[in-house]
Amino acid sequence: MATSGSGVEVAPFRPWQDFFPGADRFAKPDTADLTKWNNRVISNLLYYQTNYFAVAVVVFLIVGFLNPLGMLLGGAVVSLVFMGSVWAGENKAVVKNFKKKSPSLFVVAVLGVSYFLISLCGGVMVFIFGITFPLLLILVHASLRLRSMKNKLENKIEGVGLKKTPMGLILDLLDQQEEKVNKIQDFIESKLKD
Repeated sequence: MATSGSGVEVAPFRPWQDFFPGADRFAKPDTADLTKWNNRVISNLLYYQTNYFAVAVVVFLIVGFLNPLGMLLGGAVVSLVFMGSVWAGENKAVVKNFKKKSPSLFVVAVLGVSYFLISLCGGVMVFIFGITFPLLLILVHASLRLRSMKNKLENKIEGVGLKKTPMGLILDLLDQQEEKVNKIQDFIESKLKD
């Protein structure tokens, strides 16, 4: 793993056979247990993050080639809304409480505000295909891909703070890892008591 100067490690690119193996390594998530589904998505986002970034960049570049000005505008709007929402989530109590209680809904709200602002500029199709479509592809893969032991081990290392990756930082900003860290700490404490 490559390490940048700030202590953030770039996760390795996972081989195609691991990223997209046979159909036996994919399964419909248990929609009755949202916590388990959320943990699967977060684990896969952390484990396959470099692959996901590559997929997003490829789709982003294709759409950007077809409509460069719209893609630049869309990327700028989404980046500004994301940075504004992170700032508001840290500095405004109402937003912070909403983000903590409904982190997934918070992400949907950020995308909704981005969509609204881009629609004012006439770039809806760019938003849908250049920004939302890669996110949808990533979410579908992360929801359906079953975790392996290596995946679970890597995520436990990230969860307890032994290393930090770009996706881990993004998930932290969206308050998507807090529950996972608490569960890992509870698991470790219960094992220490036994």
